[in-house]
Amino acid sequence: MSLPSTRQFVLMSLVVLALVACGNQDTPAQTVEGYIQALVDKDADSLVNHSCAAWEEDAMTELDSFGAVSATLENAGCRTTGEDGDARLVTCTGSIVATYNDEQREITLDRQTYRVVYEGGEWRVCGYQ
Repeated sequence: MSLPSTRQFVLMSLVVLALVACGNQDTPAQTVEGYIQALVDKDADSLVNHSCAAWEEDAMTELDSFGAVSATLENAGCRTTGEDGDARLVTCTGSIVATYNDEQREITLDRQTYRVVYEGGEWRVCGYQ
């Protein structure tokens, strides 16, 4: 069995790197799911990482609204439903159940459409449609 030439080795390495890079990228829907999970978990770092630069302040405002409640995510799922220029539109099902003083309030996720843009090499939530 002969060893691959340097050129073949370099080409195979580039193909493998490209496949690995593509496999690690989140889809717009996965990005929104991560954003919502970060809200529920009150994880500011993850929330910012899932947000575009223009949306970070708004994301932190949303996070502040969960400060006094405990929250869980129920039956959540998101999917890309369209495009708006370079942005992808994502809708979700399921709900966030927020509890405050033993009172539960359900926030359904299907009320809004998320705008997701490709920024800094990743998909990021950038507001609502």
